[in-house]
Amino acid sequence: MKQIYLTLLLMLCTGQAVAERIKDVASLAGVRNNQLSGYGIVVGLDGTGDQTTQTPFTVQSIQSMLGQMGINLPPGQSLQLKNVAAVMVTAVLPPFAQPGQPLDITVSSIGNAKSLKGGTLLLTPLKGADGQIYAMAQGNVVVAGAGASAGGSKAQVNHLAAGRVPAGATVERAVANPFATAQTLRLELFNSDFNVARRVVEAINNALGTDSARALDGRLIEIAAPQSANDRVAFMAKIENLDIDASGAAAKVIINARTGSVVMNQAVSLEPVAVAHGNLSVTVSSTPVVSQPNPFAAGQTVVTERTDIQISQDGGQMVLLSAGAKLADVVKALNTLGATPQDLLAILQAMKASGALRAELEII
Repeated sequence: MKQIYLTLLLMLCTGQAVAERIKDVASLAGVRNNQLSGYGIVVGLDGTGDQTTQTPFTVQSIQSMLGQMGINLPPGQSLQLKNVAAVMVTAVLPPFAQPGQPLDITVSSIGNAKSLKGGTLLLTPLKGADGQIYAMAQGNVVVAGAGASAGGSKAQVNHLAAGRVPAGATVERAVANPFATAQTLRLELFNSDFNVARRVVEAINNALGTDSARALDGRLIEIAAPQSANDRVAFMAKIENLDIDASGAAAKVIINARTGSVVMNQAVSLEPVAVAHGNLSVTVSSTPVVSQPNPFAAGQTVVTERTDIQISQDGGQMVLLSAGAKLADVVKALNTLGATPQDLLAILQAMKASGALRAELEII
């Protein structure tokens, strides 16, 4: 199993360097998504809404909404609502979005509603970080799950306290971006890399002429663009599809400590190193012991526990790993250790600390 894991890792990471398009390594600065959020109410639930005694804000929201509709409740009236749930509504406003464009939204319960299945989201304004309203949301909530409970037993498939409304929001305000008005355009690399920035500049200058682009630093590239909006669209379409050689990136090993996944790129190399790794296990067992007094004794029956603690450690042999300049050599060397993915987390960190692993470790 360990061999298969690292062999699969090798198959994923040891391909030959291929040309990448500029659009795969960079994006146009200032042209990005914007997050929207809003507070809303879902109605029409089948008795699975918020318990209003524990979520008073749900009752307050209903009272405020009814008041705006001209319906005034008697003072001191206590509402017992089972078909209503307070929710947060989130959406992503894409670049160049125009008023009237539909957006998908996500609806998530913020109270103690059991399920949003079958509910309808009432009209909800969605605001940006500046407090302005950019979209309005409303629609039937789609929940990809099911659940049932009876007699203290419960069965559930997927998550019921969140759902989506496809095309449930309508854009009301456009976000200005510098694409049509800026004197120059800037490309922003996804990852800062001076080598990639230099190659992007060379590719643009070779295709469009000298001094068409220049690198401002390891991330930003400034481009002289035509002033006409129509010409700029064709100009950027051509630039985005230019091929560059993005190889030569920094050697990096990504470690997911929660799942035990280890992924490394082809620039990772290994210096000669000796590694020994052993496993330590602790086993604690508890056995009930009953102390029963004699029939005519005045004592009482006492229940105690007998605890047994065992500590064992598997011996690990010292393994010599030869230097490897290619990823295939590194994977082959790690396979010789016979370590599990979780063991590799500790081994790779120790290799990095010793200077034997020529790569940057990033733990996510």
